[in-house]
Amino acid sequence: MEDFLYSWYPASFYVLCALSFAIAYLLGSVNTSIIVGKIFGGNDIRDFGSGSAGATNALRTYGKKAAVFATLGDILKAVIAILLTKTVQMYDTSNCLFGIDLNQYFIYAAGIGVILGHNFPVYFKFKGGKGVLVSIVALMFADWRIGLIVLAFALLIMVITRYVSLGSVLGSIALVILALIMRLGDWWFFGFSVLLMILIVVMHRENIKRLFNGTERKLGKKKED
Repeated sequence: MEDFLYSWYPASFYVLCALSFAIAYLLGSVNTSIIVGKIFGGNDIRDFGSGSAGATNALRTYGKKAAVFATLGDILKAVIAILLTKTVQMYDTSNCLFGIDLNQYFIYAAGIGVILGHNFPVYFKFKGGKGVLVSIVALMFADWRIGLIVLAFALLIMVITRYVSLGSVLGSIALVILALIMRLGDWWFFGFSVLLMILIVVMHRENIKRLFNGTERKLGKKKED
């Protein structure tokens, strides 16, 4: 039976991975911060503050209520995108590819898809947010233990320094370190972690410059330099 499964699953496996990625990307492209900005301010959030369509900029631009809606929306779309992979997880958990449960690849594909959709939304001219919140959700599905540690560490940095960007970047670096320590030998999870880190660092490149220049705004300040 196992030989039969291995003789036919590769083609369908890759098709389903691509489907998971595509659906997640389209859901991720529903940028809630842009929608919230239209509702609360009647304008485009990307024209204000940091120019990012994310919950932090929603907080600075429109206030706490708008930020709550933006945060919940981002979490919800990421959860739905990855939960939908359950509908295509048709493989027995004993079946593996490169030592990994086949169904785990669907989570990786959907996780990357929803992050890219959030960062580069097809519905909003490919200019979205920075993907931190949706990255945390994706990580929770991939490994909730590492996800909780990274979240706690990032929040601690944010509370101490009041720099959301610094907490986000250092949290992504911590993720890669934890992947090596806690998932030693799982190179696919390590690759997933490295990709998340790269996306977060690249999306925060302007924030990193401002941190080095001493011009980055701390949490609680509404206006950007």
